[in-house]
Amino acid sequence: MKRQRKLSIQAWKWALYDWANSAFATTVMAGFFPIFFKSYWASNLSDSESTFVIGSANSLVGLFIALSAPVMGAFADAGRTKKRLLITFAILGIFSTGYLFFIPESSWKFAIIFYALGVVGFSGGNIFYDALLVSVAKENERNRVSSLGFSLGYLGGGLLFLLNVLMFSFPDAFGISSQIEAVLLSFLSVALWWSIFSLPLITGVHEPDTLTRKKSFLNITREAFNNLYQTGKSIRQYKSAVIFLLAYFLYMDGVDTIIRMATSYGSDIGISAQSMIGALLLTQFIGFPATLLFGTYSDKFGHKQTLSVAILIYIGVVIFSSQMNTATEFFIMASIIGLVQGGVQAISRSFFSTLIPEDKAGEFFGFYNFIGKSSVFIGPFMVSGIALITASPSTGILSLLILFIPGLILLRRVP
Repeated sequence: MKRQRKLSIQAWKWALYDWANSAFATTVMAGFFPIFFKSYWASNLSDSESTFVIGSANSLVGLFIALSAPVMGAFADAGRTKKRLLITFAILGIFSTGYLFFIPESSWKFAIIFYALGVVGFSGGNIFYDALLVSVAKENERNRVSSLGFSLGYLGGGLLFLLNVLMFSFPDAFGISSQIEAVLLSFLSVALWWSIFSLPLITGVHEPDTLTRKKSFLNITREAFNNLYQTGKSIRQYKSAVIFLLAYFLYMDGVDTIIRMATSYGSDIGISAQSMIGALLLTQFIGFPATLLFGTYSDKFGHKQTLSVAILIYIGVVIFSSQMNTATEFFIMASIIGLVQGGVQAISRSFFSTLIPEDKAGEFFGFYNFIGKSSVFIGPFMVSGIALITASPSTGILSLLILFIPGLILLRRVP
């Protein structure tokens, strides 16, 4: 067997950015922000109102990223700007996250604005981070380098989240006066972590010069959406890929909504912050080995069968969640999600790769990523809106079946 060559220092420095910014996804987006927003910044709002604010913010940011992603991708391809644009979005995310530390109690409008700006910085930066992969790895190394980034993200995000959970649970041991101060310091720690571990990419990753004709913003925007339209026309020739993308749009919206709204929902039904944070930490550390295990099962039983089982599990999770009211049940839900969350993401990508022609992989995966980014705005708005109208968080979470069940039916129709 041919021995694999060691990855370059540049590849490792690139992958460390995943270690850096994943702390935002774990500590802020999935962990502390939804809980703390309700109890500290939006304590004057009802549970359903504060959930609607968080859901609407996630949906609007998701829509913005989806619409701007083709343009940002076109800018990344237009010249030697990927790293500069990544740094710009990272600075926006870092500043916004750090500023959460200074926002006083009951200032929910400021809190949601800076949270939304943090998500824009996180998501926008990832577009250019992904685009830099071709600069740091040869074609036959890209799967390994990409996997390295994912694994370092799981590990880095999980480790800082663990430290933040310990700060929250045992503030006295860290010389912190209260749990409120511990959470605020956690936001500051994410900003520092993100800043420090972005330095290897900033100083050590070199983007090659590309000779391109300078274009105006309007021309780049027009070309970006024209390319998207042409890819959409081209992909229609591949019926299997089209059906899969429709399914993927629906069930991934459900998956992303659960990631972003789980703690907000848990707070609405009376689960303590301590229990929810512990459960999320469990999800993080179950996710890494479970994703590898799902890959093994996919090799054995096939992409479609394995993915179908995972979506059926999500349907079960939604039904179970609509009836749960104890911390033990929340831990059970979090554990089950940890088993399937990474697997759904990884298998979806590999399944799609089998449905498209090899010579159009780059073009079609650009469209795949556009669909993925577009699928984050329906679920949060739907769940929070229905909960607000019905005054029932359980009805809101149950509405996710509208995404998962049609998504599963369409997936089963993929030839």
